[in-house]
Amino acid sequence: MFITFFTELKSAGVPVSLREYLTLMEALEKDLAERRVEDFYYLARTCLVKDESNLDRFDRVFGHVFKGLDLLSEVETRELPEEWLRKLAEKHLSEEEKAQIEALGGFEKLMETLRERLKEQEKRHQGGNKWIGTGGTSPFGAYGYNPEGVRIGQKESRHRRAVKVWDKREFKDLDDSNQLGSRNIQVALKRLRSFARTGAAEELDLDHTIRATAHKGLLDVKMRPERRNAVKVLLFFDIGGSMDDHIRVCEELFSAARTEFKVMEHFYFHNCLYESVWKQNSRRHSDKIPTMDLLHKYPADYKVIFIGDASMSPYEIAYPGGSVEHWNAEAGATWLERVKAVYKNIVWLNPAQEAHWPYTHSIKMIQQLMDGHMYPLTVEGLTEAMKDLAR
Repeated sequence: MFITFFTELKSAGVPVSLREYLTLMEALEKDLAERRVEDFYYLARTCLVKDESNLDRFDRVFGHVFKGLDLLSEVETRELPEEWLRKLAEKHLSEEEKAQIEALGGFEKLMETLRERLKEQEKRHQGGNKWIGTGGTSPFGAYGYNPEGVRIGQKESRHRRAVKVWDKREFKDLDDSNQLGSRNIQVALKRLRSFARTGAAEELDLDHTIRATAHKGLLDVKMRPERRNAVKVLLFFDIGGSMDDHIRVCEELFSAARTEFKVMEHFYFHNCLYESVWKQNSRRHSDKIPTMDLLHKYPADYKVIFIGDASMSPYEIAYPGGSVEHWNAEAGATWLERVKAVYKNIVWLNPAQEAHWPYTHSIKMIQQLMDGHMYPLTVEGLTEAMKDLAR
């Protein structure tokens, strides 16, 4: 079974090596998992997963290889995680639900009965109200109903009454081929960090204080400026038209960026960058900001990120007057070249599916203008973009 687990992890794209597999085997020989399935899960994940972007793949393989009743056959004589169950109930159940469980015999009775079923049952069972099986009213199994059940081997909740889900996957989807969510956006953005100590001396410098006190023989308190993320970012969001399909992910990216970067400015444009941008879409026609002013105001050490699907008429990029909204005296490509002349670190994040890029001429044009620095708005794409900006 463990060899199957190893080979299926590799087939699923989890970069696990033979050395890591042998480390897991050594840990099992030393009984580090304490003979419980959940402990084994955490031990295996610690030994075999090197990057959190592979957590979802690991969970899928783990759930497939060590699933439901197959797991129970291995833990018949082992201690079930009663303390874990009790803490889970204290966290998630209402006082009324706790009282109902106590009226039915309580957790001690529930776990004691499950141990007895594991010892007595010798084969698969369907229906009924006693054995571990499917389609009945027993507290143990799947696809049945019981107000205080332990769900085992069932894909998803049906009545939302289980107090313990034996094979539930606990972790948010972090597959790096999936679209972004707020949490994994922040994880990816953290890769673009450059810390510096700036501003007033506000925090205790313990090491310097100890050295100065030892040197003088008297307490000599030393302070230092707080350590902050020194990266400065300009965000340019394409808004309207085909970008309406990507509003949610852009909002999540904007929210995560505001949390992660202390020095950040954002602006909006439509389809391609032209002679002006704006800060508020409700005032886009009355309160525009000249793009040339931005190039003079923000110094060259800013990192520049464009977010847009780059899906437009090629004329909007290549020709004066090509914009669908106004008469642009200069082509969009001219303004992108000006931005490149000022800022060294520029990337373009594209929320459109990467598989569709070769079939849209304007995307290929923007890719060329960005010197290839266009990345899909996925976890993997955003991670690569942050590495690019950090170079």
